[in-house]
Amino acid sequence: MTAITPLHLEVLAGSEALDRKVRWVAVSELEDPTPFLEGGELVLTTGMRLSAEGALPYVSRLVARGVTGLGFAVGLGHEDVPPELVEAAADAGLPLVEVPRDTPFIAIGKAVSELLAAEQYEEISRAFAAQGRLTRAALQPEGMNAVIERLAREIDGWALLLDAAGAVRHAARAGRPSERARALEPELARLRAPGAPSSIAVSTPGDHVIVQPLGRRGFFAVGSVRPFTPIGHTIVNAAGSLLTLGLEQGREQRAADLRVRAAVLRLLLTGETAAAGEILAAIGGELPAEPLVVLACDTDEPAAQGLPYGGLTVVLARADEAEDAIGRAAGRGRVGASGPVGYAELAVGLDQAERALASAAPVARFPELAGQGLLSLLDPAAAAAFSAALLAPLREYGSRADLIESLRAYLACNGHWDAAAQRLGVHRHTLRYRMKRVSELLGRDLDDPAARAELWIALSAG
Repeated sequence: MTAITPLHLEVLAGSEALDRKVRWVAVSELEDPTPFLEGGELVLTTGMRLSAEGALPYVSRLVARGVTGLGFAVGLGHEDVPPELVEAAADAGLPLVEVPRDTPFIAIGKAVSELLAAEQYEEISRAFAAQGRLTRAALQPEGMNAVIERLAREIDGWALLLDAAGAVRHAARAGRPSERARALEPELARLRAPGAPSSIAVSTPGDHVIVQPLGRRGFFAVGSVRPFTPIGHTIVNAAGSLLTLGLEQGREQRAADLRVRAAVLRLLLTGETAAAGEILAAIGGELPAEPLVVLACDTDEPAAQGLPYGGLTVVLARADEAEDAIGRAAGRGRVGASGPVGYAELAVGLDQAERALASAAPVARFPELAGQGLLSLLDPAAAAAFSAALLAPLREYGSRADLIESLRAYLACNGHWDAAAQRLGVHRHTLRYRMKRVSELLGRDLDDPAARAELWIALSAG
């Protein structure tokens, strides 16, 4: 309102509200122009149909409609602004200005139009400048984190970068980020649902929040104590585009890096250690010194220095640093570790790590499993199936369990008839007969050490 003072307008009432934004200028001589208004207008009138008694209802209707101000032209229908109108405007807090006869309404309309155009240009300029600062932030080494920091400053509020599960990846000026993230769970659930909106805005007294998805890989949220203006929405949308692009570029870069690391592992397994080291050095990696321990990690998120291998991540660690590497890898999933090997025995180390990973333990070390016996190295389900298949003829023979127990005692006593018969409490000729039936049912020679070994494994796993 103060910007149109060169038009010689005199403020008669409502000076405390002169900072209200004018959206447009409306000229009307109707007793009730409000049906033709949207709110935010500066209404200009000569008061042709305005009486002293109608001043208060007239002002009340304008205020209820959200009119920004009232301009009253003198020298036509009224020589002076009616005091009843001045009093009603003052009581309602409605800015009332006197328009001199020499100032045409069209001049006021043009002045307001120019001011609105200048304001819009300024907003666009601010938006472009903010986008430029956000773009420069995105090019920094911190990437998306820098964008979040810049965004919080641009909106004079807080900002969060969240992963797909809603956990905080980075926060700027957010106070207690974890609490804010938990408070956003209903909005995140809506954005994950089919047919979800492109963004969600939530307003509460003193807190205005916008949440947007970043593809399927995460979300970001911003908040301010003041409602977001159009330029604020523009800045938030620009930040969303940069964050989405950053995620996609990061994903592509990680995929390319993983392909290179997979090639490094293939070279190592074929004995091309020097070539593998050169390729790894090109992407900032380094082969550990021998002896080394091979880790097979069952995780959806490859370790930073991991080498993809099928559905696993393989980590090579110096033997003296293996426990630290196991601890870091265990935070992402199950881990199997080999014994110390050299690069020439890398395939053996990888096999040991995979066998250790196949055990039921979250963290398993092959040397420890080997010390627990051969069965600890076998897959439990496969061992049980082997046992059931091999011993099935004995279990099915007349539903008698004495053949299996007799075989167990015979093998435990290393084929000594007297010792085994004494353990079972039977005559040794009875034991001989039973072992003959076992040999016939299984089709195996019990004097063969290989057959004895398989039968002992089957009995232990059954």
